[in-house]
Amino acid sequence: MRAVIAEDSVLLRVGLVKVLEMAGFEVAAETGDAEALLAAVGEHRPQLALVDVRMPPGFTDEGVRAALMIRRQWPDTAVLLLSQYVEERYAADLLTAQTGGIGYLLKQRVADVEEFMDALKRVAAGGTALDPQVVAQLLLRRRGADPLERLTPREREVLALMAEGRSNAGIAGQLVVSESAVAKHINNIFAKLDLGQADADHRRVLAVLRFLDGA
Repeated sequence: MRAVIAEDSVLLRVGLVKVLEMAGFEVAAETGDAEALLAAVGEHRPQLALVDVRMPPGFTDEGVRAALMIRRQWPDTAVLLLSQYVEERYAADLLTAQTGGIGYLLKQRVADVEEFMDALKRVAAGGTALDPQVVAQLLLRRRGADPLERLTPREREVLALMAEGRSNAGIAGQLVVSESAVAKHINNIFAKLDLGQADADHRRVLAVLRFLDGA
């Protein structure tokens, strides 16, 4: 699989190249700004773009705007955003615009190489990866909001882990419960969020979007 990297810090970019190669990606291009990123994606059509949220010239939301453009123009390219700080608005902007092939992680997660590689592969395969700290802030922001107030504390834990992109098995391992218990919680979440019978993966995405909506 091909990937491109957009990160203005040369030192971090070198490290990201090594991690991507360890995860089995071919790094087709490295860039330091959003304009060069868009040109690289247009030229190489990678399976994954790894993008810094804040890049030259303004160091505000250049990466987010580029990511949204990538997902519109080249929907087969997944995008994983990296941020120095928790900026949940940017995560919500991106995740509510798309339903798969999207990730948002803090840069500190790169240090956990195995978990970071898992997130890279999951996003490239069309899944999601949302940083636990972003999830925690969204939960605080949405506390008491309808319809999420219908959920029990355990169901909110399960939904938060779903937002991180974890599978049923991953949720079960994190909460130290059985997969059947996780499946029961997820079905309860679907019912309480008024998500009708449909493809299970699609309902998972809709549940996460309900979680992010208005954050």
